[in-house]
Amino acid sequence: MIGLLDNPTHGKVFIDGIDTTTLGDNEISSFRNKKLGFIFQFSNLLNDLSVLENVLLPRQIAGTNGSADKDARDLLKAVGLEDQMYKRANKISGGQAQRAAIARGLINKPSIVLADEPTGNLDSVTSDTIVQLMKSMAKKLNQTFIIVTHEKETFGDVDKIITIKDGRAFEGDQPSEIEVLV
Repeated sequence: MIGLLDNPTHGKVFIDGIDTTTLGDNEISSFRNKKLGFIFQFSNLLNDLSVLENVLLPRQIAGTNGSADKDARDLLKAVGLEDQMYKRANKISGGQAQRAAIARGLINKPSIVLADEPTGNLDSVTSDTIVQLMKSMAKKLNQTFIIVTHEKETFGDVDKIITIKDGRAFEGDQPSEIEVLV
């Protein structure tokens, strides 16, 4: 629901004080591109584009190219891909593709980053680097990272852990109705 990919059957989804359930399709697309970053479990890079072009794509769609090239290069350096940026996406390893996808999800400096197993395809050293990058960006840019993972210990100390089990959400040991204010 937070990713605005599905509509709620009841209730509303507010993000930054905006009732997103009242937005039309074009408004949702624009809102999603400006406010939300997505890091999918599988990189979903476009094979015919270079790593750098894949990272730049959300910024180009948003039409805010200003410092896009420098920002993309900085992100690729932060995820350890500065030497891979001109390679086609289909010529890099799975772990490298995942790191490029992480950079792509962060390029627009979104308020909320939704990450599905962002470190699942990475070795432990690279995972630690990526987790530290996400935590650093969360603090530096006042971003909220919502991470789905089976490896809680990889992320260490976080602000809140919500566990979903058998279709119910738990914060601590008791089922709870979850209200997320960002």
